[in-house]
Amino acid sequence: MKNGIVRSYPSIKQSYSTDIAIMGGGITGALIAYHLTKEGIPAILLDKRKIGMGSTCASTALLQYEIDTPLGELSRYVGTENANKSYLMCIEAIEKIQNITKSLKKEVGFSLKKSFYFASTQKDAKEIKSEYQLRKNIGIDLDILSSQDINKLFPFSAPAGLLSKDGAQLDAYIFTHELMNASMEKGLKIFDKTEVVEMNQHKRGVELKTNFGQTVKAKKLIIASGYESQGYLSKKIVDFNSSFAIVSEPFEAKKLWYENCLIWETARPYLYMRTTDDNRILVGGKDVTFYNPNKRDKITEIKGVQLKKAFEKKFPDLDFRTDFCWGGTFAETKDGLPYIGKVAEHPNTYFALGFGGNGIVFSLLAAEIIRDSLIGKKNKGEEIFKFER
Repeated sequence: MKNGIVRSYPSIKQSYSTDIAIMGGGITGALIAYHLTKEGIPAILLDKRKIGMGSTCASTALLQYEIDTPLGELSRYVGTENANKSYLMCIEAIEKIQNITKSLKKEVGFSLKKSFYFASTQKDAKEIKSEYQLRKNIGIDLDILSSQDINKLFPFSAPAGLLSKDGAQLDAYIFTHELMNASMEKGLKIFDKTEVVEMNQHKRGVELKTNFGQTVKAKKLIIASGYESQGYLSKKIVDFNSSFAIVSEPFEAKKLWYENCLIWETARPYLYMRTTDDNRILVGGKDVTFYNPNKRDKITEIKGVQLKKAFEKKFPDLDFRTDFCWGGTFAETKDGLPYIGKVAEHPNTYFALGFGGNGIVFSLLAAEIIRDSLIGKKNKGEEIFKFER
């Protein structure tokens, strides 16, 4: 997070009644608030931290239509029709995010980028060829690259790869604050450093008690607290993983590799990288399958060294000098798709949970699905991402 604290918000000082309460002041909560206030729906947003200071400020903010689960594999989980729809909805979401950024008063570092997905091993080349055909069949704009093609475009070798037109990147932290600003102009009330310590469900709504003793009464509650949302569900639906990232000092050259595209691979956990709007290189990956902040933080520096070495193997001629190194937590689902909607145990509550590596794109879809449900409009993603799938 290069921008520091860009805006302060107050903690709650009195009790309120509202139509909608949103728990979570990261990018997901911000997108939900933006969509609701555009519809004129009164809302109050609460966050126990400062706005944007959870997973949002740790986000590497690659916007990809490509879900962590390849299209062929996803079809086996949710059926061909729903798998295809999921991929196409993610492409639409990137365009919708671009349109939102154009409506905001300040730049948020958005730029369209191609996405290069390469086979980590010879064995994975078969998956690349299969994925190419499956995606091409539903109208996705992409090319398949041979090992010779890759050698011409990049300083590393891979047996095969996919080069997709539809990708993007942005500054997740600034985007969150700009969404909040736009929503506040339409009536959103925001309180950070305000923790919900008690939640009471009633037939007509939800009552939230805060750490300061004030209450917020709402007809509906939306929980958009990232991986922490699992704590409000009795059934375990996600697995927690720790991920790591490094960012370089700025480079002088503007072009660092082929079209400064987004890069990631078939291996799991995968290595991924992108450039930034201030000419740095961001590298992420080396995930581990546990959630323990102390344990994660102890190995962050080691993971940072490993990420740097992995990058230097691919780009030996680039003098990567690590400027920052950090770790974060994300929730992963069995099929790679998020859970968006209601559960029986919380009838007046919506959840937006389990975003994996596609956090920002899935956040946009969650905002639309929840908004449409509240205004009585059918959304094609409602069935695909529901809890009972």
